[in-house]
Amino acid sequence: MSRLPVMSAKRVLTSSSSENSQDMAPVKKKLRKDEPQKPQAAATVIGDKRPPAAAARAPLYRPVRGAGAATVAAAPSRGVLKPVAASAAPKAASVRQPPGAKPSVTGGSRRQPWDLKGKVTDMEGKLRTYQTKVKSVNEENEAMKASVAQSQTKVAELERKVESQKMKLGEYERELQRLSGVQNELEKVSSEKNLLQKELANLEQKYKVVETLRDSQETELQTLKMKLSVQESTMARLQAALKDTEEEVCSLKETVAEQRDELHAGEMERRRLHNTIQELKGNIRVFCRVRPLDDGGLSKHIQLAASDDKSIMLAKSEESHTGKTAETQKNYHFSFDRVFGPQASQREIFDEISLLVQSALDGYNVCCFAYGQTGSGKTYTMEGEEVDDTRGVIPRAVTQIFRAGEKLQSQGWQFTFTASFVEIYNETLRDLLYTGKTSKRPEHEIRKSSNNEVTVTNLTYEKVYTEDQVLGLIALAKQNRSTAQTAQNDRSSRSHSVFQLQIEGVNAGRDIKCKSTLCLVDLAGSERMVKSQSQGERFKEMTSINSSLSNLGIVITSLANKESHVPYRNSKLTYLLQNCLGGNSKTLMFVNVSPEPESFGETLNSLRFASKVNDCVIGTASSNKK
Repeated sequence: MSRLPVMSAKRVLTSSSSENSQDMAPVKKKLRKDEPQKPQAAATVIGDKRPPAAAARAPLYRPVRGAGAATVAAAPSRGVLKPVAASAAPKAASVRQPPGAKPSVTGGSRRQPWDLKGKVTDMEGKLRTYQTKVKSVNEENEAMKASVAQSQTKVAELERKVESQKMKLGEYERELQRLSGVQNELEKVSSEKNLLQKELANLEQKYKVVETLRDSQETELQTLKMKLSVQESTMARLQAALKDTEEEVCSLKETVAEQRDELHAGEMERRRLHNTIQELKGNIRVFCRVRPLDDGGLSKHIQLAASDDKSIMLAKSEESHTGKTAETQKNYHFSFDRVFGPQASQREIFDEISLLVQSALDGYNVCCFAYGQTGSGKTYTMEGEEVDDTRGVIPRAVTQIFRAGEKLQSQGWQFTFTASFVEIYNETLRDLLYTGKTSKRPEHEIRKSSNNEVTVTNLTYEKVYTEDQVLGLIALAKQNRSTAQTAQNDRSSRSHSVFQLQIEGVNAGRDIKCKSTLCLVDLAGSERMVKSQSQGERFKEMTSINSSLSNLGIVITSLANKESHVPYRNSKLTYLLQNCLGGNSKTLMFVNVSPEPESFGETLNSLRFASKVNDCVIGTASSNKK
């Protein structure tokens, strides 16, 4: 008997059994929730009652192709099939029977591997059991669905109730907020009520006080009514007196206006008379000042009369040329507008020229310059020292100009001042107010405008508003001026310095304008080479100084002789002082004298030159008014 078909059939059954087990897997997963875990048994489902998934599979007892006769041997088979049957038997035996299910045919016994029909019967029993369970589960599922539908209905009702409760809760919250606001307002009203009650109590107390005051005021009112009647009568009398006073004030105002006009007329007359006095004294006035000796005394060859302050005499003893007679004394007499001795102070000298300085505010050009040999005291006379008692003409003139200008402001005058300071060094103009670099110092030239005004190009013209500002400029110029030491003077001025203060006045109330220039000049001293022992650069400076002073003498001589041509252009000094010497100006010259006997020759020459200037007539100066 051939065994090859049997083995093929068994292999087909084993495959079918595994496929059926896979088809029943979903059902088993559903039943695991209700049943405890059980050991699986090998079973084969045969017939038409299959799960839907297994129904599509091939029939279990499909004939095996090429197997020959489908005969199963009764004897046990050999090979690997025996242990497979043995392992399937316990699994089949371990399956529990559900309630009401028929007992298995085999009972508690194991089926033989070849008992396929028994196995099919067992599987059919299990299938019926599972179908019964599925049915019960479906019934339970339907019941659960109905319960779920009821629960969902209840949930919907509960949700509606929750929404309604939420709406009510929102309304209650809004109402609570409104009530809390009402409560706050109620507390505020209560506090206001307490305050009002306190205020009411205070007002009641005040009312009582006011009633008391009212009674006292009524009493005072009666008294005041009586006083008022008295005051009304007094007021009537005062009104009448006030009317008389107003009429008197009007008359006084008219008198004040007339007096102001008279004051202005008096001021104009004062200026005219002042100018007349200055003209009577001479257009070019000459003052002589003798410097004291180092020990404070006076040299014997200079004699000053005690009763005469306008004359000076030089006396010199000379030997007889024949030798037959004794020494003879030769006297030289000079007369000037004023002669100051060695004891004269700076204040005394300025008091004499203060009226001339005042003319500058009246619209007249004023010039004052110092002339003399080196070391005779010219710079001390014009500039002085920083101490008040020793201040010179320039700082004192500036102080007087500013103070007089402030006084004239009460009469409607307003003045503006412009200052400049220039020196003539070796016939070259230098700006003493220049503060830049020396290498960039500009060049200057003297120009004469169409209205005969003399100006200097590139010169610093500084607007000044106070006398301290002007004094600061003077100190700067003094620092920048060229000086050097010679045998005759430790600090000899090596240049001519010219300080100019331009004055412009306006009286808007009377429509009057005036313009003038105050010119104050410190000339360099004349020298003799034998005495000063100048060499090199000092010798060049001495030559330039003596040349310019000689040209000044030539100009003075031409003016004195009333020549048609006056050589102002021969030197920068005379060209710059052209208007002061021969123009519309009031001029004053200081001739400074050295008291040393060895300076007799220079002193004589200075006094002769000053005498020539004193005899010079340059014409009448006029005021620059519009």
